[in-house]
Amino acid sequence: MSEIEFFWDPVCPFAWITSRWVVEVAGQRPLDVRWRPISLRILNEGGYDDEGLADKKEGHEIGLALLRVAAAVEADAGNEAVSRLYTALGSATFLKGDPQALAAGPRPLAEQALAACGLVAGLAAAVDDESADAAIGASTETAQERAGRDVGTPVLTFGPPDGPSFFGPVISRVPRGPEAVKLWDAVEALAGAPSFAELKRSLREPPQVAS
Repeated sequence: MSEIEFFWDPVCPFAWITSRWVVEVAGQRPLDVRWRPISLRILNEGGYDDEGLADKKEGHEIGLALLRVAAAVEADAGNEAVSRLYTALGSATFLKGDPQALAAGPRPLAEQALAACGLVAGLAAAVDDESADAAIGASTETAQERAGRDVGTPVLTFGPPDGPSFFGPVISRVPRGPEAVKLWDAVEALAGAPSFAELKRSLREPPQVAS
């Protein structure tokens, strides 16, 4: 069985799309996925005075609050429960297209997602538990150490902890069926090439989060 670590922030639409691709592949290939936090709020600390980031701070703070809940879920029920939580959070914020899902703040969203997963409702209180930030920050640092300082989310590690890591793949829609596996094989092959550094295209369609 192949093992990967997937570093995610719940407010990033591109991370959501990539995560659904990974879940699709895991349904067709023996793939063991560990879901780990990477916080856009922590990554961008000190950068919110920049014009391009100022309007994203609130959303990133919600993401950090929800990652605190994910940490509490993992401590209570394990990493598989984190996977279910991520699915429930993404379904509420992306698939349902409800603009109020994030606007209402992290606590109602966490409560809704926990209920959908059959997890302990009281874990929603972790949105305010700043003691979790040290571990979230350490995981964020690990992702950067593996993939570089100029990355965001998602970050994938093949064969953790010492296997190759990279930012992405950034995809705008979820590949399904054989197409998902075909892309997986290509990405895995590139990741395993020691000389491979970067493949990038700046032109892309908006994220199709419901694909």
